[in-house]
Amino acid sequence: MNDNDAKSKLIFALDVDNLDAARSWVEQLQGQVGVFKVGKQLFTKCGPEVVNLVQAGGGDVFLDLKYHDIPNTVAMAGLEALRLGVKMFNVHALGGFEMMAKLVEAVDAVCLRGKPDRPLLLAVTILTSSDDETLRAIGIDRPVSEMVPRLAKLAQDAGMDGVVASPKEVDLIRAACGKDFLIVTPGVRPTFASQDDQKRVTTPGDALRAGADYLVIGRPISAAADPSAAAQMILEEMQAALKGS
Repeated sequence: MNDNDAKSKLIFALDVDNLDAARSWVEQLQGQVGVFKVGKQLFTKCGPEVVNLVQAGGGDVFLDLKYHDIPNTVAMAGLEALRLGVKMFNVHALGGFEMMAKLVEAVDAVCLRGKPDRPLLLAVTILTSSDDETLRAIGIDRPVSEMVPRLAKLAQDAGMDGVVASPKEVDLIRAACGKDFLIVTPGVRPTFASQDDQKRVTTPGDALRAGADYLVIGRPISAAADPSAAAQMILEEMQAALKGS
């Protein structure tokens, strides 16, 4: 799959609770979606079997478990994600520099950067369901606009490949980390979909034009009357943005 085409950059969120539902979505969308995101609910219920299912259907996996623990525990979990053959997985940047650096060191010891079977190591900055008020409530008195690039730079310094962040902060991350640092953006909503519980959102085309590398989209596809048609509309918008039109 060409990493510059829209399909390779579209990540569908498999926010379901059983293997049959996951299989149904993979079969329905495998022609339009390059990567399927497996999160906490589905992985807790089905385990590695769901990863194998996606891969057998020709898709790649974004293992979205957001590891946040002591450095050694996160490093060992990361090695298991590598052995599963996932395309990317993530940790919480709020876990700190040592946690992320230990993960990078462990993965480097097994699979050097640049090898095709090495997963992309991503750090979550601030969840797209959060805003400045959310941060203040947990004792962080700095705004989202300051925390996101700060955490992104911390992740980059630790050797991570990129971050998961709202498309609204892409410019801030690019300014802090440069053009080669990967950005995966949830909180993407095409104009035909509702915002749901996301607070910092933008459209697929705008997110790519701003500099995002991958887009995570769930309910705008899964809740559509015709999910395949919705995915196709999103792909066309993404492809137009990638071509600069």
